[in-house]
Amino acid sequence: MIPTIYLAGIPAYYASTFGRKTCSALEITITNSSDYHFVTQQDIRNTILAWNGNPVGKLSKNIKLADIEETMNTRYRELKTAEAYMSVDGTLHLAADQRTPILRIMPDEGGDYFLDTEGVVVRRRNLYTPRLHIAGGNINISRAMLNGVSVLDTSIKKTILRDIYYLIGYINSNSFWSALIDQIYVDSNDEIILVPRGGSHTIHLGTIDNFEEKLRNLKVFYNKVLPEVGWNKYSVINLSFRDQIVCKRR
Repeated sequence: MIPTIYLAGIPAYYASTFGRKTCSALEITITNSSDYHFVTQQDIRNTILAWNGNPVGKLSKNIKLADIEETMNTRYRELKTAEAYMSVDGTLHLAADQRTPILRIMPDEGGDYFLDTEGVVVRRRNLYTPRLHIAGGNINISRAMLNGVSVLDTSIKKTILRDIYYLIGYINSNSFWSALIDQIYVDSNDEIILVPRGGSHTIHLGTIDNFEEKLRNLKVFYNKVLPEVGWNKYSVINLSFRDQIVCKRR
């Protein structure tokens, strides 16, 4: 039997030996990189070299993994998680998981952003643009949002983006509405207008209140009324009144 005192010394010996090992390579892995191209391996490599220095050739004990993780998380809001760790062969591994976008945001005040599945807003930083619905108009992107605070967080005061988050979740999960709706527009009264593909009319949703019921009623209207009167008869379909659909003729 190996003496207990020897077993207790193994972790300390391993840590001491590993700490004297030289970093031999930098390997970067990005989850779902084939689906989204917000951040590339070269982007991360260049950033780490610029902000943390080249780890290759350094002793493992002198490589500050927490600082490297902080660099990745603060410089790239597009990353949901970022982890740095050393393997026994001396390779420094950087593993990153990109956020999943559900909406592109293009406010009237300028800027180009994405909203992800967790309600986090990130800037569009390169030419890559996934195929998403677009929200525009009177949408304010606060500093807190750009610092990574979700629009769902209670620290964020009332924001129309929270309403849009729930609305786009419903649209994306419904094949009928996902195929029909092209854009979401917020007017100066913070009321929501939906723009269908083809643009034969606009849909004045109003506030987010009871939006699922409003859209269910609209689907019935589409199936039963518009085939009779024609899809080009109305320029505006107004759903803002409870249990009513008010249409404006062309």
